Amino acid sequence: MAIRDRLKDLTPQDVKVLRLMGDHLGSLASSDLKAWCAAGLDHDTSQWAERKRALTGESSSRWAGSITKATHDQWALARRSQLAYIRSLEAGIATITYRLSLPVGEKGTKKAPGGYRSREERFAKTRRLHLLQDRLEKQRADHEAGRVRVVRGGKRLLRTRHNLEAAQLTKVEWRERWRAERRFLAADGESGKPYGNETIRVTPDGQVTIKLPAPLAHLAKTAHGRYVLTSKVSFPHRGDQWRDRVSTNRAVAYRICENVERGRWYLTASWTIPPVKTVPLEAVRAGGVIGVDTNADHLAAWRLDTHGNPVGEPRRFDYDLTGSTQHRDAQIRHALIRLLHWAERYELAIAIEDLNFQAETTREKHGRRKRFRNLISGMPTSKLRARLVAMAAELGITIVAVDPAYTSKWGAQHWQKPLTSKNRNATRHDAAAVAIGRRALGHPIRRRTASPPAHQSDEQGHRTVQAAPGGPGREESRPRIPGPRTRSVGTGRGANAGDQCVQDRSGHAAEHLQLMLSL
Repeated sequence: MAIRDRLKDLTPQDVKVLRLMGDHLGSLASSDLKAWCAAGLDHDTSQWAERKRALTGESSSRWAGSITKATHDQWALARRSQLAYIRSLEAGIATITYRLSLPVGEKGTKKAPGGYRSREERFAKTRRLHLLQDRLEKQRADHEAGRVRVVRGGKRLLRTRHNLEAAQLTKVEWRERWRAERRFLAADGESGKPYGNETIRVTPDGQVTIKLPAPLAHLAKTAHGRYVLTSKVSFPHRGDQWRDRVSTNRAVAYRICENVERGRWYLTASWTIPPVKTVPLEAVRAGGVIGVDTNADHLAAWRLDTHGNPVGEPRRFDYDLTGSTQHRDAQIRHALIRLLHWAERYELAIAIEDLNFQAETTREKHGRRKRFRNLISGMPTSKLRARLVAMAAELGITIVAVDPAYTSKWGAQHWQKPLTSKNRNATRHDAAAVAIGRRALGHPIRRRTASPPAHQSDEQGHRTVQAAPGGPGREESRPRIPGPRTRSVGTGRGANAGDQCVQDRSGHAAEHLQLMLSL
């Protein structure tokens, strides 16, 4: 949980102290990160303690602890990103190698691509294959040696230095942003300490005091080398939760940053949400669920009862993923909070697909289909899932993640037409939401086959209804019935539902689900 408030009415002295302190601690953080990267995989706890002792003399024990922890997190993130890049290179090399083994112009299948369209494209891909292999060899060597490349301040901002005209920045403006991004003003919380933090302390009434590093102790306003800011914070959003924590001396971490574009300073408070207790799946299914289909520009949702029947009308929660990162994040949060409020109103769980497109976004898998690759890359699956779980935990709503296999295809096949009427035009995404909800409830996705018209069987026969949970053979292929049949359907040519269990997966497809209750 993270909340932010603006530090208003700061005096020039306050701004000077914050910048001096941020620059000093930022230089210590840079040197500490350099020492960790130089040690690589040989780094151990003794070296960690030695680095912390060296930093303590230039700052304080608690500042040194925050710096070393931030260094560890940044190095670990770089290692994970490096491994993900290696997996992406391996996937691209495997795809190119397979397509090069096929004749030029050979058509592909649904599961595998075909050969390249022309000899020119095939020749270009052979050159690209050598390029990817060289990159993979270098990345594997770096990974085995524990060598990572990290830029404090961000690689994107660093590259902007060479394109100032395109970014509409001057050298002075870029330098100010660069210094602001490389400052370090973050302190971890400590349970049992006054107001949950000894380094950056914020009282319930909003007064902010900061422990100054040793070289800047002469700027202190109070005893014990602490500086008091003239600005006070109130945290309008979730301020009551924050006050409850600081009043009981529970840990709260703080971070101070400067927005150079607006000329403002902000204070961010964050704390860890306790793990949510696991809820039995039977209890989650008791009142029904809300099935949600994730798309590139909206969430399609439909409410289902315990029997898997759609209730009411479908809902659509739009979001726009163009623009800045802050805008995209706000759009996702706005769509999710509307979905969660709808689920809270009916006290239902939310069923969502457990999507992962990391292996699908490589340019080699879909070739010329650039729009399709951009569509997949634009779907915020990981960020949306993390946001949804965190926000649902605050409202006490359970999230059920289901297997995404064939939900759109089977939903459109079995539910789009029956749910369409004169007053409602059900889309493919609405039908997929129904399929996701039924899979979470443990029901098969398909419906019963419609009965033949009157006077071709026993009058009208049974209605078009869903198969009961105990109905025999509802997932198996329909047996061939010998003998003469009606004029509309020949002998042995009845509708065949087939098995909805995907490929060689064990058990029913609805069994592949899990509860997502905590981050």
